Amino acid sequence: MTIFTDLTLLAMRDGLAARDFTARELVGAHVTAVEAARPLNAFIVETPEIALAAADAADAALANGSAGLLAGIPVGIKDLFCTKGVQTTAASAILKGFTPRYESTVTARLFDAGAAMLGKLNLDEFAMGSSNETSAFGPVISPWRALGSQAPLVPGGSSGGSSAAVAARLCAAATGTDTGGSIRQPAAFTGIAGIKPTYGRCSRWGIIAFASSLDQAGVMARTVADCALMLEAMAGYDPKDSTSLNAPVPAYAKALSGSLKGKRIGIPREYRMDGMDSAVDALWQQGIAWARDAGAEIVDVSLPHTGEALPTYYIVAPAEASSNLARYDGVRYGMRVAPDGGTLNDMYEATRAAGFGHEVKRRIMIGTYVLSAGYYDAYYLKAQKVRALIAQDFEHAWESCDLLLTPTAPTAAFGLGAKMADPIAMYLNDVFTVPASLAGLPAMSIPAGLDPDGLPLGLQIIGRPLDEQGVLNASYALEQAAGFVAAPTRWW
Repeated sequence: MTIFTDLTLLAMRDGLAARDFTARELVGAHVTAVEAARPLNAFIVETPEIALAAADAADAALANGSAGLLAGIPVGIKDLFCTKGVQTTAASAILKGFTPRYESTVTARLFDAGAAMLGKLNLDEFAMGSSNETSAFGPVISPWRALGSQAPLVPGGSSGGSSAAVAARLCAAATGTDTGGSIRQPAAFTGIAGIKPTYGRCSRWGIIAFASSLDQAGVMARTVADCALMLEAMAGYDPKDSTSLNAPVPAYAKALSGSLKGKRIGIPREYRMDGMDSAVDALWQQGIAWARDAGAEIVDVSLPHTGEALPTYYIVAPAEASSNLARYDGVRYGMRVAPDGGTLNDMYEATRAAGFGHEVKRRIMIGTYVLSAGYYDAYYLKAQKVRALIAQDFEHAWESCDLLLTPTAPTAAFGLGAKMADPIAMYLNDVFTVPASLAGLPAMSIPAGLDPDGLPLGLQIIGRPLDEQGVLNASYALEQAAGFVAAPTRWW
């Protein structure tokens, strides 16, 4: 089992193409690994039969020369993507038992490319969280442990099931969604790579909505090259999504380059914040040196509205969530709680009270408040104006640089339950990732080092709209320089 689960996605693809092993052998080893790793609680639903059937189909396609880009590759799907005939819950009690009759565009493209779905991955409820502790199916436990400690750690969020599964070698790659950092922050916490492409690059059709103007599907895998191959299969125009971008999708993996010669890498001065973990700051300085060694010119840039990004996000995102989650009423699908003798409104209230968790309720209430009469102009409209200024900051930065280099998260992974009582402290986990999300820019986190406790730390590359290739190339250069090979020691 170990030999197969330790392979990168590209190594799996090459081994399958050379017929060194079969897709059924490869997928079977990962099915066994998923079963053994249930203490992590990374999966909400396991689908071994679907995965093995896809493996058999991949073996047949490989034999007759019709194999797709991801034929026989075992992947995990965040349980925010609707999968036809397989329960999809967004990790919420209100959708427990919901089985879609349709396939999301992203998963359909992955399956058309031959990927084998091992199951649906846990997440923060409706993607609302930074630690994967708000799931109605229980928290995901990180496969990592601090040196000399057995205390459980969070895997980051909201895509914590995806990050834990990839880091624990349960799947070659996983889908994630990123609204304010939900791919990049968990990738940093678990020592893997994760990319959020440009808003609109991957279709949102069939993805359960949190904040529609921010949600974007992306990839989590162990290497930059693996992410590039997955993104190539997932991305592309979709007429079913009105926000989808009609732009060609490059062959990202083939075009990867570790040279940054001629590139200008911007270092935003506003990201040097008081109280930043000294290990994070030291890694950032090391990343700057790596970029310079790879041929880049390092330039100082300013993003003056960075300090307003987090409060702006936590007005815009809850406002959109309060609108999107109004559809969960107990009438059409999901949970229904109907009090005896109650009215329709009583059913709405009882269903939502029982079906939504505390964090989701908090964000619905915040969102409803900022959209209400008397507060719309003071909060929501002002936040949208500041969002435009944040996007403008990036446009001005591109006049003097091609890419930006920042830390991904202000700290390494923290203990389970450490921040649940303090929502503000939890929200601060997204301080470095939210600005790119508000501007709809492509951004990637790569594992670049360990803190003194032996826990992973990440660096983030942010690029211009639709310059995923530039982001991937810069990330690849840093990945090569960092030489990060650390992996969690199995305790489960």
